[in-house]
Amino acid sequence: MAASPSARLHHHQTSPCRHLPARTNHQSPAARCLWRRRPGPAAPPLRLRATGAAQPLDSNDSLPRAAAELEPPPPLRLKIAVVGFGNYGQFLARTLVAQGHTVLAHSRSDYSAAAAALGARFFPDPHDLCECHPDVVLLSTSILSAEAVVRSLPVHRLRRDTLFADVLSVKEFPKNLLLGALPPEFDIICTHPMFGPESAGDGWAGLPFVYDEVRVGACAARRARADAFLDIFAREGCRMVEMDCAEHDAHAAGSQFLTHTVGRMLAALELRPTPVDTRGYETLLRLVDNTCSDSFDLYNGLFMYNKNSTELLNRLEWAMDAVKKRLFDGLHDVLRRQLFDFDGEPPAAEMVVVGGDDLDNDGDDEGDADAGDGDESGAGAEE
Repeated sequence: MAASPSARLHHHQTSPCRHLPARTNHQSPAARCLWRRRPGPAAPPLRLRATGAAQPLDSNDSLPRAAAELEPPPPLRLKIAVVGFGNYGQFLARTLVAQGHTVLAHSRSDYSAAAAALGARFFPDPHDLCECHPDVVLLSTSILSAEAVVRSLPVHRLRRDTLFADVLSVKEFPKNLLLGALPPEFDIICTHPMFGPESAGDGWAGLPFVYDEVRVGACAARRARADAFLDIFAREGCRMVEMDCAEHDAHAAGSQFLTHTVGRMLAALELRPTPVDTRGYETLLRLVDNTCSDSFDLYNGLFMYNKNSTELLNRLEWAMDAVKKRLFDGLHDVLRRQLFDFDGEPPAAEMVVVGGDDLDNDGDDEGDADAGDGDESGAGAEE
């Protein structure tokens, strides 16, 4: 009987593996047979399951935590020119260098040795400084010299989109100065770190940093540069306070200028520690040390370039007069009661017999007073 087609197919089907001669020492184990794929559906595509391989980030894939979490991009490193490299400029440069920024320095005095010790480059000539094309020019001069310094800089040698920032203790004055002296293409951020080498000896964490983005270009690169500059202070833990320049000056007159004024008034009293100092008195001594460690030029600048300072001085004088008036009014009330408010006999200290001695005293005190009056009258008669 003839075999069925399926039987014939099965009878004549070859083995899936064609055996070869026994392998020699030069053949690998994988060469023992040649595989022939049977006809049928295509095999599924090969999928890599190696944990180190790049995998699509979908919710269905179970990836290790280290591969799923993306690290934030590193902070942008800036080239910052610190103009005014005195005590405060060096104080800021120390942190700028520590964060990895490139610091260039310029000042009227020679601070090349101090700059080298901090890891910065010092340029005595502002032309050489500007030709380095810094990303940020940070104005750290005194308030009184700020205008002369800004107008002496060859800003035409800078890139047209350079960012200018200042750290002066007043804000409306440098804002108007930079807006008037710089080309309109330059970015401007007015800032005031409300701390210094004395108050920030233990770091900047929690200390207020006031800033006003006066003019920042809309392009992504300029926005990123401004953010990177402000991030310098945010990374140190400063309390970032965005505030208009005019509002800052109004607050600063009632806080910073008042503090410096009281400190210098106390310094004029030549206060000294005593064996019985209270905590409050020790606080006053520290206030004198903190305020008088700054130059008088700083205090004078706080007065000259903040329009709110004159009003504060008037209020301070009025407050002192009000306190004195209250004290003397109380003293006058006591004296009036002693002189006029008594029943019957006058107070013992004022009961006298005309031409005689005090009824309640032995006469020594009154005798001394009378003797003094007699001496004074006699001297006048002799004259």
